[in-house]
Amino acid sequence: MVGLLHSIEIAIGATCLGLLIGTGGAFGKLYGGPVTRDLLAVYTTVVRAVPELVLILLLYYAGTDLINQLLTAMGYQRVDISGLAAGIFVLGVVQGAYSTEVIRGAILSIPQGQIEAARAYGMPPLLMLRRITVPAMLPFAIPGLANLWLIATKDTALLAVVGFFELTLATRQAAGVTKAYLLFFVAAGALYLGLTLFSNLIIGRVEAWSRRGMPSVKEAR
Repeated sequence: MVGLLHSIEIAIGATCLGLLIGTGGAFGKLYGGPVTRDLLAVYTTVVRAVPELVLILLLYYAGTDLINQLLTAMGYQRVDISGLAAGIFVLGVVQGAYSTEVIRGAILSIPQGQIEAARAYGMPPLLMLRRITVPAMLPFAIPGLANLWLIATKDTALLAVVGFFELTLATRQAAGVTKAYLLFFVAAGALYLGLTLFSNLIIGRVEAWSRRGMPSVKEAR
């Protein structure tokens, strides 16, 4: 259960960080200058092309080593970086690349007439973002972002290779000590399944809330 708690903490932190990166990345790709768009294109392409396990190993070990080298060069002592913070950062960077494309696609799905009407009324950019862009894009973005959340809960298992104590590592250690492999791995699978079912329940309610006032698929038929 402690391992499950750590997995949930990392998944929540990584998803929030990924949303921040993804929102900035999506607006940068859509409205940024040529340099910004090219840099973001490189970021999303590299992250989505390289296997996540390789990225985790690279960012976890090389990233922490780079930080300590910079601190040493500036005259500071080396620091021990928290495994929780490192795990959130690593998975957040991965989530950010996928979130960028999900949010960018959701923004492009907004009917252009709504944006033009807001501009015609003289709405400033921040007000148009709050009243038009975000509410209109949510129904298109939530399914993709929900999938990324579920992926994040499973990707926490990859952190076991760097020794972070989450559900998979806790299960492997318990099974190795007791030799009850079937019992502990089935229990871990049940916990992952329970987390997924609970997440689906919450996601369904959020999606229904975001689509309030919109015609349902049944009504469209």
